[in-house]
Amino acid sequence: MIKLVALIPLFPLLGFIINGFFGKKISKNASGWIASLAVLASFIVSVLIFIDLEEHKEMTSHVVPLFSWINSDTLKIPFEFLVDPLSSWFLLIITGIGFLIHIYSIGYMHDDEGFSRFFTYLNLFVFFMLLLVLGNNYLIMFVGWEGVGLCSYLLIGFWFKNTAYNNAAKKAFIMNRVGDLGFLLGIILIFVTFGSISFGEVFSIASSGSETTVTAIALLLFIGAMGKSAQLPLYTWLPDAMAGPTPVSALIHAATMVTAGIYMIVRSNVFYSMSESASHVVAVVGVATALFAATIGLFQNDIKKVLAYSTVSQLGLMFLGLGVGAYSSSVFHVTTHAFFKALLFLGAGSVIHAMGGEQDIRKMGGLWRHLPITGKVMAIGTLAISGFPLLSGFFSKDEILAHTYEHSPTLWFFGQVASILTAFYMFRLLFLTFFGKFRGTHEQEHHLHESPSTMTIPLIVLAILSIFGGVLGLPEFWGTTNWFHHHLDPIIAHKNPSILNHAKEWTLMFIATAAALATIFFAYMVYIKNQILPETNDQKLTGVKKLIYNKYYVDELYDAVIRKPLDVLSVAFYKFMDLQVVDGIVNGVGSAVNGISSVVRRVQTGHIGLYIFGMVAGIIAILFFTFIK
Repeated sequence: MIKLVALIPLFPLLGFIINGFFGKKISKNASGWIASLAVLASFIVSVLIFIDLEEHKEMTSHVVPLFSWINSDTLKIPFEFLVDPLSSWFLLIITGIGFLIHIYSIGYMHDDEGFSRFFTYLNLFVFFMLLLVLGNNYLIMFVGWEGVGLCSYLLIGFWFKNTAYNNAAKKAFIMNRVGDLGFLLGIILIFVTFGSISFGEVFSIASSGSETTVTAIALLLFIGAMGKSAQLPLYTWLPDAMAGPTPVSALIHAATMVTAGIYMIVRSNVFYSMSESASHVVAVVGVATALFAATIGLFQNDIKKVLAYSTVSQLGLMFLGLGVGAYSSSVFHVTTHAFFKALLFLGAGSVIHAMGGEQDIRKMGGLWRHLPITGKVMAIGTLAISGFPLLSGFFSKDEILAHTYEHSPTLWFFGQVASILTAFYMFRLLFLTFFGKFRGTHEQEHHLHESPSTMTIPLIVLAILSIFGGVLGLPEFWGTTNWFHHHLDPIIAHKNPSILNHAKEWTLMFIATAAALATIFFAYMVYIKNQILPETNDQKLTGVKKLIYNKYYVDELYDAVIRKPLDVLSVAFYKFMDLQVVDGIVNGVGSAVNGISSVVRRVQTGHIGLYIFGMVAGIIAILFFTFIK
């Protein structure tokens, strides 16, 4: 069964080819279902491989060679896939959540003129993400890494007639190139140091590298992860990625692109386990990102922007877990986050669909009675991400924070604050959107309706997963077996057993639960009981509120410090190199040819007498030089 792994990326690739060449010649429904069934086929094969892997635990890692890829004197890189507990689990997330998003997209994009093109890009996106997690070496991973970057550019700028959307796509593409440079340099350093980039070969001899070299490799790889997974300071592209259709936001944020950085670091956990300083950098950047993005989410009014900053914050918590060595806990949170964040984004898409494209939560309200299914599933997703007891996010988030407390109570405190802020701004979104009086136009209210079944069924499935997903990693101090930890044990190089006693773990869980419930109650008092609404005029905001609402002016800072100086330099370079050097050379050659030709052309005047005179002068010159010799 393991040998069938090549079919997993092949099915979405075939869907991409069919829709790419024939999408406009077939019906919209056929185009959407071809793309969806391609991902479903990949999911079925992924499930079969996962079951096979679980049944034969004595051999947890399988390398499936496909063909010889790069074969030179000093560089030999086969094209082969790696099937192990980590890659098999990510296959389930990518194809499972990806399939639900494809089904949802059939209803959401039905009236769009670029329907088949959308599904073409979507299938290609899934193909490259599968390639990323299946590759058995860093170069195949990098190909998938760049592929999802390309597809994100195509999907964010899908509505390319809008200049702002094109700018958002370019921003995502360029900012990811910054991180990708670090990743590429890390791969080069791995090859120079160990003579290979295949995971098995490199990790088996990683201990032979010096601590300085290993730290440099770990930090370079982390730079790549910072770009792809939107960590400080390379996070600003992700909120702008909301320019794409909402299913794209769900796919990028929940199941594919932004999880690539987490996957890469977990796959490379050998390096981070060997470098305490690199791990500390990962933890500090992670918790700083989590707290920073959470504060921004407090005052955002665009329903998708709130969720975008929530993603940045949740990714920060995942990196915090990675930095303290809780690799399986971070992957566990990747899993639960895929459930409830896909649910929240697709739920937001259902709201936007009903509101005729409106995304400002200040112009919503009272939608619960008009969109009962969407309202209920959004409430479940909000509870899950807020850490409400016994829902999926409660287990995965608290697990990361518990491991963080073992490492550093200070980092735990800031991580806990970020979690508290998450609960507040998510319930702010829920209350302002679904409760109170409707604040939109009469025309919008007249057209409010629940989404079609192609959209609501995926929402219901994701809601169920958001409720029960936590059973994958029940805490062992409850007297149960943490299945998820045991599943990923084989790929973790150096395991850090918990040093907390049961009393301390119960205390931390109680603090997290009490904080979440208190925050939810506070949000209820503000937005339901007292009916306090956000300021409708952004210009009236002052002080700290204005600073946070404007996202700390980070984009403006980048614009002033990086973009504008580069614009000035590029104009100066253009004026000197292009206008003076390049144009000077070209125009100089032209002027020289004109000058020479203006002299030479005088030889041909058309006067016979002048020609005879020239012939006589030539004969005399020949005779003269002949007699001299």
